Amino acid sequence: MSKVKYIGVFGKRNSGKSSLINVLSGQEVAIVSDTPGTTTDPVKKRMEIFGIGPVVFVDTAGIDDEGVLGKQRVAKTKEVISQIDVALLLFTNNEFGLYEKDLVKRFKAAGIPFILLHNQSDIISLESGIATELTENFKCDLLEFSCSLLDQEEQMGLVETLTSLIVKSFEANASISRTLFEGIVNPGDVVVLVCPIDSEAPEGRLILPQVNAIRDLLDKGAVAVVLQPENLKAYLDIHAMDVSMVVTDSQAFDKVGKDVPMELPLTGFSVLLARSKGSFDKYLAGTPFIDKLQDGDKVLILESCSHHSSCEDIGRVKIPLLLRKRTGKEISWDLVAGLDPLPCDLASYKLVVQCGGCMITNRQLAARLKQAVDLGIPVTNYGMTLAWCMGIYERATKMFVQNN
Repeated sequence: MSKVKYIGVFGKRNSGKSSLINVLSGQEVAIVSDTPGTTTDPVKKRMEIFGIGPVVFVDTAGIDDEGVLGKQRVAKTKEVISQIDVALLLFTNNEFGLYEKDLVKRFKAAGIPFILLHNQSDIISLESGIATELTENFKCDLLEFSCSLLDQEEQMGLVETLTSLIVKSFEANASISRTLFEGIVNPGDVVVLVCPIDSEAPEGRLILPQVNAIRDLLDKGAVAVVLQPENLKAYLDIHAMDVSMVVTDSQAFDKVGKDVPMELPLTGFSVLLARSKGSFDKYLAGTPFIDKLQDGDKVLILESCSHHSSCEDIGRVKIPLLLRKRTGKEISWDLVAGLDPLPCDLASYKLVVQCGGCMITNRQLAARLKQAVDLGIPVTNYGMTLAWCMGIYERATKMFVQNN
């Protein structure tokens, strides 16, 4: 399943950001006006780019916005940086000043590839000296562009050139990742997937990690056996000798662990995700800090998708209860849902617990964790937290440590 990629469009007011998105999408998606500050909150447009798949263009407010509301809009624009995979930075009239340089600095700090666009080049063309200076200083692609060419063939040529540069940026800066079962499953292996159907399961379908696990096993020529926890023991009583591995929803670790023979590898979907999305080493280092939590310590829980909560909610209910039970301490916790900004007092938290991250890109997940890691805060994820609190952590991570 293709992960949606995010492309942020940045620049000063009236640099043509909204017009660019309209040209790229072929639709009047963003409001275009000669009045500075027309774009307020970031506007998103989804489309497909051949060679990448589904992408979302994020149209941001002008980085030079002024006044009280303007500063709020600029803050929103800067927040977008942690949510995107590639940035397009527009400038006009050969003016590349402090605002643009500050954005470039932020892109580089976040590890985001970016493309510079000298827009409105049909009115004022880019000076060769400035072009040379920018490309040499920032080691990035630079394109002269215009969103209002009368010659449609010429316009489409520019769009195709920009699209190819975007594809190039993704290819050159692809996140290091692997499929869920890469290196641990061979053709013909039988893998049992334990998928509880409870109030947290979506109506009429499986959750994304379960679907991705089934697809990856099929791609690898393995055999996927899908069942609920109550059916596991009866199945293993007959077929245990044929099974290579058992993977369970992390919430069922305690029950499933009792039914799976110790010699049979056991792990969770969330642990699989941790390994595949490139944050596994950080989680391995951070998870043991659970036992170092003290009374009054604060834990931050990051849930990268938004949903209605219930009495069985893993992030809001089960993990806080298990942490208190495991440590015997009075621990407070906060939760950030979706891609909302992290708390300003992030340094006050003693542990960050990230969800599996199945709904966000590897770069988005890495960017969120980096904020905590840079402050020296231990990080872990849902599945590894549950495994630790249920006393099954070493077993759930053993095969990945050996094959990492």
